[in-house]
Amino acid sequence: MYQFVKSISFTLLLSVAIVLFSHAQDLSPLANDFIESLTPELKKQACFPFDHSERFNWHFVPRERNGPTFHDFDQTQTTNALNLMRASLGTAGQKKAAAIIELENVLRAVESRPENDTYRDPLNYHFSIFGQPSADKAWGWRLEGHHLSLNFSSAKGTITSSTPSFMGSNPGIILSGPHMNRQVLADETNVGFQLLHALSDSQKKQAIFADKAPADIITSNDRKAKILDQPGIKGSDLQPKQLALLKELVEIYLSRYTAEYQAKLLNRIENLGWENMSFAWAGSETNSVGHPHYYSIQGAGLLIEYDNIQNNANHVHAVVRDLQNDFGGDLLQSHYLQNHLGNNVAHSAE
Repeated sequence: MYQFVKSISFTLLLSVAIVLFSHAQDLSPLANDFIESLTPELKKQACFPFDHSERFNWHFVPRERNGPTFHDFDQTQTTNALNLMRASLGTAGQKKAAAIIELENVLRAVESRPENDTYRDPLNYHFSIFGQPSADKAWGWRLEGHHLSLNFSSAKGTITSSTPSFMGSNPGIILSGPHMNRQVLADETNVGFQLLHALSDSQKKQAIFADKAPADIITSNDRKAKILDQPGIKGSDLQPKQLALLKELVEIYLSRYTAEYQAKLLNRIENLGWENMSFAWAGSETNSVGHPHYYSIQGAGLLIEYDNIQNNANHVHAVVRDLQNDFGGDLLQSHYLQNHLGNNVAHSAE
């Protein structure tokens, strides 16, 4: 299995079916194909109840994780796992996820680690299924490893939540070697700076809340994200061209998702008003390695955080949180009430 994945680029594997899966919403057939291709032992590792505590055990750093990885899969299992990943993401999300996974090989070289090192390892990404995948029941799944945490919830044949959604890039810009100047999260960085630099001095006083960037994204891997105490500048205080840049920046993040889910979130923002979205900045105003910076976007129940702090400000973290619907939100609560409180009531009546 290791030789199979090493011999074929993840980018190639993911690009084969981008068109085929770019509009999929009912993920349950692909999830069940994946589950049924697993051995009994791998099924035990991969499958959890929908409301299991493991659902919230997410992070974006190298660490021990549950769920089988590409190391455990044969060719069929790998194909089924990647099919599920493709169908859950938009074209931009598919490409970025593949590029982040491949960056592990770059890090292995940058850090002079041996070829068989598992700390920086493009095969060390874990798949977990929560609940029984079905077109009419609540269930979810997660793909997670270094700098990638993708969490999805589904019900009634549609994706109801694609957050928390974390993507990171180390290095932010590859500084040497055959992939020199490659920048996986370039749009998130460059359009953020374009918006900042488009502001007037008085507008920057509203937007910039600190001269020094925080040490990392503020919400980290919190189970439940909250509104941040950094009001920034609101869309209502932006000129049309500035507001267009804010919209472009938000859409870059939402383009990770399927067209249907992206439209759902954009409709929410439209209904509540772009004038109520806010943009806040901290740290350097210089877009180059060695200048730490951070920004956030808040509004319509969404929170986006971006930072480039570590490794001499050449190490990007970028996350999307849905304050109402992370991990399925109301869907998860409804499932819990139905399957736990409902059962307790039934038992007490017996």
